[in-house]
Amino acid sequence: MILHFHVPGQPVGKGRPRIGKVGAHARMFTPEKTVNYEGLVALAAQQAMAGAALLEGACEVKLRIDCQIPASWSQKKQRAAAAGEIRPTTKPDADNVIKAIFDAMNGVVWKDDVQAVELAVSKRYSMVPGVAVRVELLDPAPPAQEQGDLLGATA
Repeated sequence: MILHFHVPGQPVGKGRPRIGKVGAHARMFTPEKTVNYEGLVALAAQQAMAGAALLEGACEVKLRIDCQIPASWSQKKQRAAAAGEIRPTTKPDADNVIKAIFDAMNGVVWKDDVQAVELAVSKRYSMVPGVAVRVELLDPAPPAQEQGDLLGATA
């Protein structure tokens, strides 16, 4: 099975958990921007899954992270960025975007992101920011085997 979906908008990296106080107790929480972005990713993934069962087994994931070209750049520099001649070496970090995408796909596309065994990522500028995601099931998990007796016969 191969799954494709696109997450619209400027990519957002997974934010570090923050610590806040609730009364006399410290509490850790995920930044709101991360929670909102993971919700957007989960929605796009859920629509692409169209009710299919979660993927079980090893998966290959390809991500194309398209970052917004700064409007303050000259037209010449914007064209060069759109042509791939200038690459984004700015935030968000690719690894943090991967974490946000993978965490959002848990329980929607696959059981857990440990199933991602191959990964290819590119980060570039684009006139239309977003993240293109492709997930391919490499080898489906084997079906559960019936429990046999000591001689291997099944009931």
